[in-house]
Amino acid sequence: MRRTGETAMGAERPGAVAEVSRSPGTPALLVLCAAHFMDAVDLSDVGVALPAIQHGLGMASGSLQWVVSAYALGYGGFLLLGGRVADLFGRRRAFLAAVAVFGVVSVLGALAPTGGLLIMARLVKGIAAGFLAPAALSLITTNWPEGPRRGRALGWYATAGACGFVGGLVLGGVLTELSWRLVFALPVPIAMVALLAGRRLLPGDPRGGTREKIDVPGALTATGALVLLVYALTQAPSHGWLSARTLVLAFAAVGLLVLFVRVESRARRPLVPPAFLTRGATARTNLTIFAMWGAYTSFAFLTTLYLQNVLDWSPLRTAGAFVPLGLANGALAPSAGRLAARFGAHRMITAGMLLLALSYALFFRIGPDSSFLTVILPVMVVNGIGTAATFPALNMSAVAGVPDRDQGLAGALLNTFMQIGGAVVLALVTAVAEAGQRADGGDPLAGYAVGTAVIVATVLAGLGTTLLIRHRPDSRNH
Repeated sequence: MRRTGETAMGAERPGAVAEVSRSPGTPALLVLCAAHFMDAVDLSDVGVALPAIQHGLGMASGSLQWVVSAYALGYGGFLLLGGRVADLFGRRRAFLAAVAVFGVVSVLGALAPTGGLLIMARLVKGIAAGFLAPAALSLITTNWPEGPRRGRALGWYATAGACGFVGGLVLGGVLTELSWRLVFALPVPIAMVALLAGRRLLPGDPRGGTREKIDVPGALTATGALVLLVYALTQAPSHGWLSARTLVLAFAAVGLLVLFVRVESRARRPLVPPAFLTRGATARTNLTIFAMWGAYTSFAFLTTLYLQNVLDWSPLRTAGAFVPLGLANGALAPSAGRLAARFGAHRMITAGMLLLALSYALFFRIGPDSSFLTVILPVMVVNGIGTAATFPALNMSAVAGVPDRDQGLAGALLNTFMQIGGAVVLALVTAVAEAGQRADGGDPLAGYAVGTAVIVATVLAGLGTTLLIRHRPDSRNH
């Protein structure tokens, strides 16, 4: 008899539900949450350290952005391939390998003597994260059965991500005061603990059976298209949206996507089955997280600029302003997962998106000398509650009714749309905010107002998509 949590990937049989009736337990979940926390910390802590990095390595302003963009390029470009590799070659195996690479490259980044080597380390770390995220999510969704237990597990997983993102802002500010290199070393002890504990606690991959070969043409065209798309989006603000460089990259990405669809339609074992791409619930959930994360990324960007450039706050104090958001999220996310399992993921997503729209609308109240307690704090608390309601439910919606063999792919698609949404909406909001500022004689508050309007509109568009999300009556419980 298999150990707890070892289910056959791709096998749909009567005993499958019984095999996952017992989940691996809290220690195994803590390992996955620790890895998610580590990834989230690394996403947020670098921004505060950029000026110190530039001074320490003598980097030009044009190359400094690649300390952030290289990570996004590797992450967004390799998520889809990472999800499929986890499905085909073992989720535990993929998770542990990705954690090990993440930790090693963190050491190399902390020791990097030049800006070029630091950027290369960030690129490789982003690729590792592209394999880590879908493997971790699919380990939860294949070992915790649909219903309250999966909702609770995904709630804690979302809490770890939220705490990591906010904690990264604060820790980044504190560590930068000592040395910017400590910022890049921060994930190392977490990776070591997750790797050692994961080897003992995570359920093993299924043994035996026929291992499918990966769809190499599909992997190459999908990864190439996503890398080019993310690269085009990160370069567009500096080179211009209608520049020849941006247009060539965009057309090349679209061409590869078209080729990918054609390859997949003819492949015997496609990287992404065409029926999966046309699954309505999957498409709608992915579009919702595109809007949700794009809006949040843009809000965090505008808020950071407002607090530092208008209110003249320090980077560390600015990071502290986001702590209430993380606390509200962390306190409510575990319960939100259980509520989503009880009342339906789409109802929780709808409520969460409404709260997010409200929080961004409250940001219209900012002025040249706004009070933190009466203006900023309500925005952060409402946003934290809305995120707690939305994120676990979106993860549940993305994998509901998906066979075990495709759980990694479902998680990868969700994360891919999330990352691309962040890049697209941020670029749009930045362009609109700059145009609004110029149109009003350089008044930064005018730019923040029009940028916030785009953020609110994005969330409302995502809410419209959310209202279409429906699953079969039995998708919540088995």
